[in-house]
Amino acid sequence: MINRNQIHTTLYYGLLWLIAIIFFLPILWIVMAASKTNNDILSIPPKFVFTPTLENITRTIAEPNTLPYFGNSLLLSIGSVLLATVVSFLAAYAFSRYKFKATNFLMFLLLSTRMVPASAAVVPIFQMFNAFSLRNVFGVFMLYASFSIPFSIWILKGFIDGVSERYDETGLVNGASRMHVIFRVVLPQVMPGLIAAFIFNLIFVWNEFLFNFILGGPTTQMIPYTLAVGLVDAGGNVDWAFVASLSTLYLILPFALIFFFQKYLLVGMTFGTVRGEV
Repeated sequence: MINRNQIHTTLYYGLLWLIAIIFFLPILWIVMAASKTNNDILSIPPKFVFTPTLENITRTIAEPNTLPYFGNSLLLSIGSVLLATVVSFLAAYAFSRYKFKATNFLMFLLLSTRMVPASAAVVPIFQMFNAFSLRNVFGVFMLYASFSIPFSIWILKGFIDGVSERYDETGLVNGASRMHVIFRVVLPQVMPGLIAAFIFNLIFVWNEFLFNFILGGPTTQMIPYTLAVGLVDAGGNVDWAFVASLSTLYLILPFALIFFFQKYLLVGMTFGTVRGEV
């Protein structure tokens, strides 16, 4: 006979699957719409059986701004988050190993910068960027890097705290330099945290719109900007085929990262307290 535990387990996982499917339905609709004609997209009732087409994808790729803005998205996202991850790792090591009195206050101060709504910060940042002529690739690059550092430090400090200081002491006693200890002893043990911090911040920068729209120019505008300005066609109608196909292309990178590194994301969400098999 099926015992009560098996019934509870079945119901539990069935509920999880139901919730996952509900959250996935909008993404499924976007991907399906990208392979439909305009008439199929707007048909009532919706068509779930249709002849797929790649016309929307090819038309979107052929648009003059699509590939340059994809390049901007890759450069600003991957480059700024890589820089932020390196800086955050070194800062997290310092916070973890050199426990000065203001550590907790500085950690809170760092994280509090992420609690400020973007709409409240965009005006002073816009004025600062205008004053220092930073409305260019370098300025937006450094802005995204600075946004990514606080959260990365919080994640990585939890990981480094979990690495015993005896590893550092053993390396130093045997003649290793501090940099050798940091990069050859501690770094390999917190690699899951680095990957988790990188992916979390990459997704944030990849999807960022407000600052890119306000501060950006032709050399810094990314795909979210393209989606906003290309939403309506010349006739004043919403170009759903363009929106769906560009959104589908834009989903590829975050989906691939989450699929291949999902076990690191679980560890990162718990700030290193649940390590699992990574």
